[in-house]
Amino acid sequence: MQPVKIGLLGLGTVGSGTVNVLNRNGREISRRAGREIVIAKAFTRSPEKPRLCPTDNIDLVGDPFQLVEDPQIDIVVELIGGDSPAKELVLRAIELGKHVVTANKALIALHGNEIFAKASEKGVMVNFEAAVAGGIPIIKVLREGLAGNRIEWIAGIINGTGNFILTEMRDKGRDFADVLKEAQALGYAEADPTFDIEGIDAAHKLTILAAIAFGIPLQFDKVYTEGISQVTGEDVRYAEELGYRIKHLGIARRSGDGVELRVHPSLIPERRLLANVDGVMNAVVVKGDAVGPTLYYGPGAGAEPTASAVVADLVDVVRVMTADPEHRVPHLAFQADALSDMAVLPMAEIETAYYLRLSVADRPGVLADIARFLADQGISIEAVIQKEPQPGQAEVPLIFLTHKVKEKSLDAAAAQIESHPAVKAPMYRIRLETLD
Repeated sequence: MQPVKIGLLGLGTVGSGTVNVLNRNGREISRRAGREIVIAKAFTRSPEKPRLCPTDNIDLVGDPFQLVEDPQIDIVVELIGGDSPAKELVLRAIELGKHVVTANKALIALHGNEIFAKASEKGVMVNFEAAVAGGIPIIKVLREGLAGNRIEWIAGIINGTGNFILTEMRDKGRDFADVLKEAQALGYAEADPTFDIEGIDAAHKLTILAAIAFGIPLQFDKVYTEGISQVTGEDVRYAEELGYRIKHLGIARRSGDGVELRVHPSLIPERRLLANVDGVMNAVVVKGDAVGPTLYYGPGAGAEPTASAVVADLVDVVRVMTADPEHRVPHLAFQADALSDMAVLPMAEIETAYYLRLSVADRPGVLADIARFLADQGISIEAVIQKEPQPGQAEVPLIFLTHKVKEKSLDAAAAQIESHPAVKAPMYRIRLETLD
């Protein structure tokens, strides 16, 4: 059989890793796929730039559309990232009847519904395992391995930068800003770290996981998104004192007649496996009704871990290139005409427990007043930390753990609490997830 020819859009970190993995493991990969896979052409903006991979046998081009429109290319691998021109390139490849593999989570989260509809119309595949959690095969797990389950919830550490920052804050007592600078110096965070530290990157990934888990359309605009920039070293220490660790989680859960989609810092009991995932590693817990909770752990980024997922997608595509499109695994796991219109619940209707941090004037009766405001909204207190003031200090921190309550009730209590003259700053909250 003729080799399958790949067109690679992007020769950066992941693109170079993909070349290296295919070169090193080519014989093994061909045995798995049934045909040889070769990278025939690659797009790069700087052909003269030194590479992290050999390019002797690859035709380097400076026009990505020239690559996509080359009739010799069977599969287009999109690794340039971002929104545009990635979307236009992928849609053009599909229009020409080419299969696509991408690692672009933003592209899938924002435009996946359109892309998958066009791919189904043209009878081609769009595979995107590398778009979520790097080398962890979580897409295949949800689409195929757990297909016999009704997925109840997903909770994941799906951004390594945020996890590195929170780990350093806990282990070494460092400040957020200090650790962020180190993350940038180490290459874990971009010069503009907004997508990582404010949860946007994780929200892209959660959008994809939820669609596959629950059979709903991709709905990035409905994900509640909160970052970690407001988490302090004191919060990390108080959480430890109470038996919890703070992690930045993406959570998707069936709840009543709807679905929760939310990304935010969370307190997790320190005994949970997810609470002990440190550094830049990723991990996802999936709870199915038949199998129960299962944990998937590994590197969420990096050249070869992500390339591992890209190449696995290539193998899957090559295996079924000649198969009837109706017999392929659907892009979002469920048949396209069977997607659910389950509503995404607003945060006001979501029920969780809370960690609350307040800065209050050191005077009698303040604790009792705040407890009464919480009780007025039906909020039960599980634990309180009240520290003695330092010499010359007029304000003290108050820390509460609550039992589960709807967020709208906590919002009402917060309005009362923050209007109290002894409360010196807005109340900071972190949701608490037991992952039961």
